[in-house]
Amino acid sequence: MMANHSAVGDTQEISDGEFLRFRRLLQQHAGIALSDNKKALIASRLQKRLHTLGIGYSDYLQQIEHPAQTEERQCAIELLTTNETYFWRESAHFGLLTEAARGAQQAGREFRAWSAACASGEEVYSMAMALQNLCDQGLGLRWQILGSDISMRMLQRAVKGHYPLQRAQQLPRELLSRYCLRGTGEQQGSLLVARELRRNISFAAINLIDAMPQLGRFDAIFLRNVLIYFDAETKRRVVHKLIKHLRPGGLFCVGLAENLGTLLDGSMAGLQSIAPGAYRLSEQE
Repeated sequence: MMANHSAVGDTQEISDGEFLRFRRLLQQHAGIALSDNKKALIASRLQKRLHTLGIGYSDYLQQIEHPAQTEERQCAIELLTTNETYFWRESAHFGLLTEAARGAQQAGREFRAWSAACASGEEVYSMAMALQNLCDQGLGLRWQILGSDISMRMLQRAVKGHYPLQRAQQLPRELLSRYCLRGTGEQQGSLLVARELRRNISFAAINLIDAMPQLGRFDAIFLRNVLIYFDAETKRRVVHKLIKHLRPGGLFCVGLAENLGTLLDGSMAGLQSIAPGAYRLSEQE
């Protein structure tokens, strides 16, 4: 018998039409523009889920395209979009973060930062370590961090603050020893972020292409290594929405491989480049 292109467990035979439907779904619900060469990614990311459900691509698409199937659709989006990250990634930005925090402290206000695509939380805790380290050096800094992501599965990991130790290879040793507990016995090879850091951190599920909740203003917003997945118009809309939540003079960071480039026009002209992947909002409203 010839194999059907939607056969369960088949990672090679996703049709062009099915691939197009997955691309449209990701664009509509997550703002992600999947390139033409990502068929294999879809197949590998969904293989286990399709095997669990006992269905093929066509049946799965019918399910997640149905308006009522929000839970399974979210599961598919998470499987197709989440990537592993690590502590202290693109470390120069944490130096800029601490500079911004000193400015807030001198102005006598609490420093608020937002990691807007925080995945499993390593970026949030890296920011927290940088800020708490200032406090431990004697700076009377009050700070809060919000971490948000589209993926509930990633946010659940972030809340736990429990990671493989290898994710901390780039983390300065003094920060690792001061703010992380190393696992022993059955937990050897892992780390747990210290409770003192987690007190000042909150997490929320936020889809950046949807209407934003009332979040107030932030002194720093990190939107790193996510814009590369958006098309030009989605990038423009997302950046425009986020900088509305940035204080005048606030820090806005994207990934080092990302460039706001032509987005810095019109209503976003107030963002000025200050370092690779880093921008400052004009002091004027």
